[in-house]
Amino acid sequence: MLAGLLRSEEPEAPHLFDQVLDELGLLLHPPSDPRAVKWALAYWIAGQISDGSLDAAVGAHRIHADIADDLGHPRELEPLVRCARDLASWEESWGVSVEELKRAAVEAAQRFLSTRPR
Repeated sequence: MLAGLLRSEEPEAPHLFDQVLDELGLLLHPPSDPRAVKWALAYWIAGQISDGSLDAAVGAHRIHADIADDLGHPRELEPLVRCARDLASWEESWGVSVEELKRAAVEAAQRFLSTRPR
């Protein structure tokens, strides 16, 4: 529907765009508290890592660089931060593949998600 809007229907575009984002699972409704926003973003990114819609290395890096520092490096994020560091500094001589490190990041994301308060 969004793509087929006529110029006269342009005022409907913002609502339809939000609907598209929601249908794709990309719409984030952040809380008002800044710390809660960071936690919500961490869970959202971890969910994307877990379901494979975001590359594990990219997601772990985002949690490390954009969230963990701002939250004071909470222990709940430490496994993902460690994965981000390992992936960023990986060398072939380690005897472990990048894919194995990415699998570890996916597992860390899944463990983190399992601790999410209901």
